[in-house]
Amino acid sequence: MPTVTLHDASPIEVEVHGEGPVLLLPVNPLPAEGPQAEAMRAWGTDPALGRSLIEGLRDAFTVVAFDYENHVLANPKPGTLTPANIARDLLAVADAAGADRFAYYGYSWLALSGLQLALRTDRLSALVMGGFPPLGGPYAEMLRVTTATHEMALAGASKKAVEKATGEAAEKPSGPPEKDDWSSVEVTLSPDQTRQFVTLYEELRGFDDLAAQPRITCPRLCFVGSADDIEYGERWGGVRVGIASAVAGRRAEIEALGWDVTVLDGLDHMGAMQPSTVLPLVRPWLRARIGALPAG
Repeated sequence: MPTVTLHDASPIEVEVHGEGPVLLLPVNPLPAEGPQAEAMRAWGTDPALGRSLIEGLRDAFTVVAFDYENHVLANPKPGTLTPANIARDLLAVADAAGADRFAYYGYSWLALSGLQLALRTDRLSALVMGGFPPLGGPYAEMLRVTTATHEMALAGASKKAVEKATGEAAEKPSGPPEKDDWSSVEVTLSPDQTRQFVTLYEELRGFDDLAAQPRITCPRLCFVGSADDIEYGERWGGVRVGIASAVAGRRAEIEALGWDVTVLDGLDHMGAMQPSTVLPLVRPWLRARIGALPAG
């Protein structure tokens, strides 16, 4: 299990499984357990999501798995989580795996990261973006959402400091939120954890994803759930993040730019990322585009 040093000198562990064309997979290879697993189930998420993806792909590809999302939460990068530095990190992982050429699959902001990677290297053999549009991306909306989240984290940190000083209870027990009821979500992340995503979307302010398209030359697939438009409540400024609508509304244009496009009927943001949905779509697409070990 190689350890890779990222742009901020923090280490991340990488697991390599299988043989065949290399696929970078930024997922948690360890299934969640206990309360974390229960919370994931409450949101309709497979607690073994990363492991299930690895197991479903390792017979045909060399899967390079690394838990980048949880890494940045455990090692916040409030001033340096920029598209350029994310691309540097992903290339460092590929280098550690000895991969000169590699495919990449990411979901949500990790899909956005793959798009930014494709603009900064010619080493990609294929790109799969799930849960984020390659054209007409909601960058301004996500900047508003992440800024509001950061402000709530700052307020929460101040409240906890007062409670600690006065001896008041800092936490109130609560059950799991209703699925996809984003207005009910409590912000439990720290100011540094939330600030890094503000940094990411600040860097993407004004990013022209249409002008960038000619620079993406590898085979590419995007997929979204047809119900993946997220309404954030007043706490987030009443923002609507249109993911499905961005893809469905400009599907012909996206396809004309060289993308394969799939809209998954009836699925929301969480539903479209589950292994039972991803594997039947992504696995045959990758096999057709970059090959694989022969079935045996």
